Amino acid sequence: MKNIRIELYKIEQFVVMLIDDRLPINQEHFDKQDRTLSFSGMTWEDYEKFTMAEYLGYRTSFLAGVITLMSPSQNHEVIKDFIFLLIVTYCDAFDLDYYPTGSTTCKDKNKQVGKEPDTSFCFNNLKQTPDLAVEVVFSSGGTDDLKKYQKLGVKEVWFWLNNQLEIYVLVDDSYQQQQSSFNLANLEAKLLKKYIAQVLAGNPRILKQNFLNEFKTL
Repeated sequence: MKNIRIELYKIEQFVVMLIDDRLPINQEHFDKQDRTLSFSGMTWEDYEKFTMAEYLGYRTSFLAGVITLMSPSQNHEVIKDFIFLLIVTYCDAFDLDYYPTGSTTCKDKNKQVGKEPDTSFCFNNLKQTPDLAVEVVFSSGGTDDLKKYQKLGVKEVWFWLNNQLEIYVLVDDSYQQQQSSFNLANLEAKLLKKYIAQVLAGNPRILKQNFLNEFKTL
């Protein structure tokens, strides 16, 4: 119990650090890199404390007794919102019904797993588990979150990592990397990557229109 109290104290201090604007911040680093911190030996009850309202704004996840907190950078949020925009543009162009479920927490106490995607969607009808989850990675960790999504049963996961868009589809209880989307017919990772890679230096409105025009000619 003593160790758990110490860990919880460390988490509380980390949250204070994130929200205290009096601390000196390297703004250039903050723009480009996420802040992450993980704690082992945690319980489900500990995790649920960080999904309460006062901690909104920090992505939290839980697996095998490890709580991970992440504060997204400015670049992270720009990329995430642009991917959201591309998905909505596709759905509107091809009359696909969609339900944006954002960063709604996906969790299963029995499986001891919880995850907040950067953004997510249900297609055709609203479901408890999203059909598509999107993760933007500007810090360590990579595609490790696939283990969490696999336990949650999310059919398709996109990762923006190292300036690449990777698409993973759940097949027979394991993820396989694919070249195109399962939910969004004929939409390929290489086309998404072409436009996502430009958004930090380009105009999102123009890039969105160019994306749509190019897709329609394929």
